[in-house]
Amino acid sequence: MADTHKIRNLAGSALMLLAAVVLCVTFQAPRRADAGDSLIEQHAGDLDIDDLDDTPFGFASGSLIVAPIPFSNPMIGSGLILGAGYLFQLDEESDPSLIGLGALRSDNGSQAAAAAVNLNFNSNRWKLSLGGGRADVKYDLYAGNAVIPLRQEGVLARAVLAYGVTPKLNFGLVTRYLDTSITTQSPLFPSLPPQFQPSANLAILNAGLQASWDKRDDTVYPTKGFRLKLSSQRGFIVDGIGNDYNKSFGLFDTYLSLGKDTVIANRTAICHATTAAPFFDACSVGGIDSFRGFNATQILDDRSLSAQLELRQRFGNRLGVVLFAGIGAAGPTFDNLNKSGVAGGFGIRYRVSKKFPVDFAVDGSYNDNDEKLLYISVGQRF
Repeated sequence: MADTHKIRNLAGSALMLLAAVVLCVTFQAPRRADAGDSLIEQHAGDLDIDDLDDTPFGFASGSLIVAPIPFSNPMIGSGLILGAGYLFQLDEESDPSLIGLGALRSDNGSQAAAAAVNLNFNSNRWKLSLGGGRADVKYDLYAGNAVIPLRQEGVLARAVLAYGVTPKLNFGLVTRYLDTSITTQSPLFPSLPPQFQPSANLAILNAGLQASWDKRDDTVYPTKGFRLKLSSQRGFIVDGIGNDYNKSFGLFDTYLSLGKDTVIANRTAICHATTAAPFFDACSVGGIDSFRGFNATQILDDRSLSAQLELRQRFGNRLGVVLFAGIGAAGPTFDNLNKSGVAGGFGIRYRVSKKFPVDFAVDGSYNDNDEKLLYISVGQRF
C-alpha cells in the first residue's frame, strides 16, 4: 500500500481544490487549484487519512468529507464556505481524486456556488481538473483617488489537463470560459469610468499552458524544498466590446527549516498582462500572489512584482504563530512600476487535526497607507 505520509500530503492538495474552485468566481479565474493562490484555503477537519491505507482502491472505496470554511478578507468581507467532497484513489501510485460541491456567502452580500472534479490516474501521470460555478460578488475598485463599489455577476467553467514527465514535474493545458457583467453600486458612479467600460459585459474564452515543478516535502505544510509554477494564457473576447489579450505569471515558493518547529517561507511573484486585459484579469498585488495587506484591486496594472517573507513557528502540536512582511508594485511596464506598497503583520495558527497538518489562521496586517486588515482562513497563504 502507498505510504501514509505521502497520502496525507496528496490528499491536502485534492481537498483544497474545492475551495479554490468556489472562489475562482469572486475576482478572477483561479490560476491554479491549490492552496497558495486562493483568497481562502480549504480545511479538512479531523479527517482520518490513516484509514485510506486499509481500503482498496477505486471509486467505491472513497471517503465523504464535509467541511465548513470560515473566512475574512478585504475583498468581499467575512463569511463561510460550505463544502462537501468525495475523496477516492484510482490506483496505488496516484494522488487521491476529488468530486466536490461548495457554496460561499459573505457579510457584504457576495455569494457563489461551484462544483469540481479532480482526477489523478495512471500512476499520477495524468491529472484532469474540471470546475464550474456561478457568482454574485460585491467588492471595491480603486480608480485613482476614487473607490467605486461594484457588483460582478457571472458564470465560469474551467478545465486543466496535465501530464507528469516526472513525479515532481508536469505540464498542462488550461481552458477557461467566463461570462460576466459588472455594474456600479453607488449613485456617485452611475457607470464605470471610461477606462474600465470595456470590462463591463464580457464573455471570454482563455486557453494556454502551465508548468509546475514541485520539490516540497509536503503540499499542506511544507518545511523544506521549493515549488515553481508558470502559466501563460491567451484571452479571446467571445462577446462584448474588447480586444483579445495575453496574461502570463510565475510563482516561486521556497521553504527553509530552522529546526523542528521553525520554517522560513518565501514567495516571489511576477505577472505580465497586455493592456487589453479586463481589469479583473490584470496583474495586481494581492491577486495572483496571495499578498496580505492590500485589496486585490488596489495596486493594479499591466505588470506586477511582489516578494513575501514569512517566519512560521510552532509551539507544540496545536499552536503556532507567524510573522510576515512583503513588498509589491504594479505599473504599465516593468521599468515603470509606479504603484507600490509595503505591508507586514502577525498571525496565529491553530492546528485543526493532529493527523492532518492544516491550520486555522487569523492574520492581522498593517500597510504603508496606515490601513489595518484582518484575514481569517484555513491553511497557509503559500
